[in-house]
Amino acid sequence: MGSSIFSSPSSDLHPMDLLSRILPRNGEALAGVRMVQEGGARGVQFFSPAQALTFPSSQLFINCPLFPAEFSIVATVKVPETRMKRNEYLFTVVKEDANQLLLGLHFSKEKVHLIYQGSVGRERLSFKRIRLADNHWHSMVLAVSGHHATFTLDCGVPLELVHKQPFPSDLSTDGSRFHIGSRRKWKGLFSGLLRQLVLLPGSDATPRVCPSSNPSLVELSVPTILSNLPVKSQMNDVLLPPYETEVHVTLGSKPACTVAELGQLWFDTLKRGLFLCDGAYWHSMLQEKDRLDYVDDYQDLYTTSETLDIELFQIPSVGLFAAMAHRANKPGSAIYRWNQGHFQLYQNISTFKAQAWKQFTIGRKMFLAVSNSVGPVDGERELSVIYRWSNKRLKFVRYQTLETHSARDWESFHINNEAFLAVANHRTENGNHNIDSVVYKWNPGTKTFEVNQTISTSGAYDWEFFTIGPYHFLAVANAFDGTSTQTDSSVYIWLGGAFQLFQTIRTFGATDWEMFQIGNRVFLAVANGHMLCERGPSLYTINSTIYELDVTTKMFLKFQDIVTYSAVDWEFFSVGDEHFLVVANSYDGSSYSLNSVIYRWQGYEGFVPVHRLPTIGCSDWEFFTSAEGSYLMYSSAKAPLSKVFKLRIQ
Repeated sequence: MGSSIFSSPSSDLHPMDLLSRILPRNGEALAGVRMVQEGGARGVQFFSPAQALTFPSSQLFINCPLFPAEFSIVATVKVPETRMKRNEYLFTVVKEDANQLLLGLHFSKEKVHLIYQGSVGRERLSFKRIRLADNHWHSMVLAVSGHHATFTLDCGVPLELVHKQPFPSDLSTDGSRFHIGSRRKWKGLFSGLLRQLVLLPGSDATPRVCPSSNPSLVELSVPTILSNLPVKSQMNDVLLPPYETEVHVTLGSKPACTVAELGQLWFDTLKRGLFLCDGAYWHSMLQEKDRLDYVDDYQDLYTTSETLDIELFQIPSVGLFAAMAHRANKPGSAIYRWNQGHFQLYQNISTFKAQAWKQFTIGRKMFLAVSNSVGPVDGERELSVIYRWSNKRLKFVRYQTLETHSARDWESFHINNEAFLAVANHRTENGNHNIDSVVYKWNPGTKTFEVNQTISTSGAYDWEFFTIGPYHFLAVANAFDGTSTQTDSSVYIWLGGAFQLFQTIRTFGATDWEMFQIGNRVFLAVANGHMLCERGPSLYTINSTIYELDVTTKMFLKFQDIVTYSAVDWEFFSVGDEHFLVVANSYDGSSYSLNSVIYRWQGYEGFVPVHRLPTIGCSDWEFFTSAEGSYLMYSSAKAPLSKVFKLRIQ
């Protein structure tokens, strides 16, 4: 055998849990990995071939670098059929200096391959007609001994393969690393869920796990963080320990939470919170901090027209306002004021198929810009308008007009004490979507906005400005290039007085970007509207995606896909220590009456759905707080009705 670790008799050999070697034991989040619970079991999903997902082979082969000539691999996977690609790797062993693949296990829809470096070159063991990509959990055992290899799926009948050349007894792993979920490259990244990955010296792994009462989820060595599911009460969602557990309460600083502490309680004397250990995490049971409990239907706001956007803002000493972008030209768009716990009409403003409002301040002056998508009369120039708040009249008055092209969004921001305003131009009057959007800069001398930079966009729908440390970014959601909604949206970085391209991200009818931070982690969520190609039907049920800024690669990498229905908006908000995302689902291909969903941040598991709210053609979500409490408000692009929901907080 290849190491003193593997030198005991086969009956005493211990399984090598490869997956546990890359997962932090304390449950902390890991770059490039997300934990997902599906089908009654937990698994991890990979989003990038990060360095944290590798370890040197010398950790396993301590005294001798030879890979065992007889071995078994036990893996439990779940792969959706629609996401299965060719040559996805469960793991590889790669010689670092030569970038040489020494051994790897990969598969496609109906094949499983073991590739290894033989005495005369690369060898391959291939098992055919193995269906893994069916969105169900499957456990497989691959056993290799000399000329023979067997493959057992879900403790079924083993499939045997006889190879011309025996597996080499002198395969050296010196200077190599194990890569979990990839072969060190983006190409071949495993797209499914991985629950178990074990290397066992010796070819007798099958009788160790089979027969089994749950053959698709057999367990030889599953990481602790994946093996323990919280026990929950149907009544109050409070975690409960097993009945046999002897409960102890620990006081003081945060203790360890492992299998040994499963079901134990910890009282944080500083935060005055009570926590329960599920074997991996401490879950809050009693805490003084706010927690979202229910969402109540609070106010129906009947409007004169369908509404495409809401802009909430405060005017000091005056109150909270909501500017509504109405589709109909008459009587225009409305501004509502929050009064005694409800929104009441405050002012009507003339608009022309208004798409969005944006409120901003320059010095002590407050402004409100509206995106008009048509001209006052067919054929006339499209002018979007900036209004200024008049402290004397207590109204918004017309201030400046700017020529736009079916404008969909305004974004205001400041860089180095200079004010900017970016417009998302969607298309020209003759239907060309590949046009320039414009970044305007405030001229203190003329007290007007002037063109500072033009940026080429494709059916632009939204701008999102954000700052990370000393760097300023501007992301555009490109929705359509004239042929397809499968187009690149772009993130720009401010350098040398202008925005320069930082990264492109493939999107599908993108309508919105939402940037948010949780701790020191930076995320960027895109709302994908629909998938339209030159050929084939449109798809409205597609993934919207959350990306996370990776400090190593200095890029936004995919963190989580969430199924949405022609999504047009994301809204991030926090209640106490809890963080949420709510999506505006607008259309599923047949109906506009859909549930929009609130997702809660669960750390390792990413965002999970916790509340579903009935909406009609939902076009925008806004979160706000007042003296009366915390609220969510949505607008409808298909009905003259907007709604306010009150968050019931415990």
